[in-house]
Amino acid sequence: MLRYINNPLEFIGIFVAFLIAITVHEVSHGYTADRLGDPTARVMGRLTLNPFKHLDPVGTLMILFAPFGWAKPVPFDPFNLKNPRRDAALISLAGPAANLITASVVSLILHAISFASGVSFITYLLSIIVILNVNLAIFNLVPIFPLDGFHIVEGLLPEDAARQWHQLESLGFIMILVLVFPLFGSSPVLSLIQPVITIILNILLPTASIL
Repeated sequence: MLRYINNPLEFIGIFVAFLIAITVHEVSHGYTADRLGDPTARVMGRLTLNPFKHLDPVGTLMILFAPFGWAKPVPFDPFNLKNPRRDAALISLAGPAANLITASVVSLILHAISFASGVSFITYLLSIIVILNVNLAIFNLVPIFPLDGFHIVEGLLPEDAARQWHQLESLGFIMILVLVFPLFGSSPVLSLIQPVITIILNILLPTASIL
């Protein structure tokens, strides 16, 4: 938090990129659900690009200290879906997919302007947008409840296996605490996904914009 006081532009860049990443992620969940027959997100006013509709107070405050955070999840009603298990997997996949698409599009813009203008606040902001979108996408693909990857795996499994997999939902938050947060000095999940994130960022980020 102290570093943001000394460098407020860094905080502005991270906060703006955070708003973009969570908005793209949550709207994509809601839009996909709506297209698959569930209007819950639309009725609740969550199919909007207004980022403040998606902010979670605690998740937003966390970017001051981590920096990472989370949004208010877009709800959906599986009873409105024709194929609840498959459609829930598609809804879950839509968020990370949208983040990766966003990162790719912003990367193209970043490549186009970085060689002309060099490193500036704009290239810094675009780089942060790419980084946060990639991190959010890959992290959410981890198959632990309540992350998107849990529902994606459930949708891919045969019915009997999916039923057993669904029972792991009750252990999700315990697994998040044990496997994600560095309670014992390191995070097994972050250690596993970091090489994947690094490979993607090495592809998307031009050398001139590396932070």
